[in-house]
Amino acid sequence: MTAPDELRLLPWSGPEGKPCYLSTDDRGGYMSRLADNIEAVQLGTAADLLDEVLETLGDENAALEDVRRLVQELTGALRDVLRVATSRGQLLAAYEPQRL
Repeated sequence: MTAPDELRLLPWSGPEGKPCYLSTDDRGGYMSRLADNIEAVQLGTAADLLDEVLETLGDENAALEDVRRLVQELTGALRDVLRVATSRGQLLAAYEPQRL
């Protein structure tokens, strides 16, 4: 079984927005594969939104409602991407820029 400090942060939240974790040694198990697939969809969605942002920013006639909707979607996508990065151990822990 997975050690307590090796729990996998899953790409969805539980009740009240609390994080969900998976404890397993089976990286090919159903829950691990489900989490991998959801993470892939989340990363793909973020990439698509980035393309949409670049297009919208280049449109001088973009409606304010469209920009607001896009910001809301980007906020959710950023939350998902940060969760994936944290889950995969790619987020820099305790990084603080040095003060001059």
